[in-house]
Amino acid sequence: MLSYEFMRLALVAAVLVGLTAPTVGVHLVQRRLSLIGDGLGHMALLGVAIGLATRSAPVLTALATAVAGALLVELLRHRRSASADVALAVLFYGGIAGGVVVVSRAPAGTPANLDSYLFGALTTTTRGDLVVFAAMAVGVLAVTIGLSRQLFTIAVDEEYAAASGLPVLRLDLLLATVTAGTVVLSMRVLGLLLISALMVLPAACARLVAPSFRSSLGVAALVGVSTSVGGTVVSFHADTPSGATIVLTAIAAFGLLAAGRLVLRRPLPRLRPPGRPAQGAPPAAATPELRLPG
Repeated sequence: MLSYEFMRLALVAAVLVGLTAPTVGVHLVQRRLSLIGDGLGHMALLGVAIGLATRSAPVLTALATAVAGALLVELLRHRRSASADVALAVLFYGGIAGGVVVVSRAPAGTPANLDSYLFGALTTTTRGDLVVFAAMAVGVLAVTIGLSRQLFTIAVDEEYAAASGLPVLRLDLLLATVTAGTVVLSMRVLGLLLISALMVLPAACARLVAPSFRSSLGVAALVGVSTSVGGTVVSFHADTPSGATIVLTAIAAFGLLAAGRLVLRRPLPRLRPPGRPAQGAPPAAATPELRLPG
């Protein structure tokens, strides 16, 4: 398998995306925004369709529409103009509907070209793609790990974070931008319809076993890399689509961890706002507490 250059490039891409997407997902799951990746994927689909229809760079137009959608969701949420679920619904339906309309007006052959963006084409990864993935990894990890304490505080108690002097809106907009960038730049690996799974499933696995928020970042990244590489290897030998195989591998990992927790009957950790005890919570010895990182 490693004798083929396309597989070596694919495995490196799987490692980079498997490392970065779950660290973003940990923050999204903590904020109960697990589905925002799907919404941004639909917005990115609109951007891809615009790029193909206008014969411009689809990645750039997808990035522009996804970032615009992510910022719109955060601004609506902060202004209380609409709840997060309503804003996400707008992304879901507006993105996919707009993409279908634009594709219908695109030149002949565009729908076939759209498949690689929808479902991924990991084995077509080039060395240039790896440079982009590596740059993405550095930027995403700098935000999700370097600012993990601040982002965690906002996710748990936004009012406390604002009272503490944190720039809540700016940090939320930064995380939204990073999420949109991760969705778009990872679409070559899993596709726009599946990238959200690599954000959410490793984060869900981490919630089952990690005793603290900082450790959940490491566990999620480990699960993401393992399932990405494992799914890529399985897809090569089984001759199955790489993106879907990676997602099924991540689902299997979550199922095994959930079954193990059920057998051990270990309670889920409960998140508590920093410096504030949970109302009616049992003693700390009975329910582990997720601590602020650092």
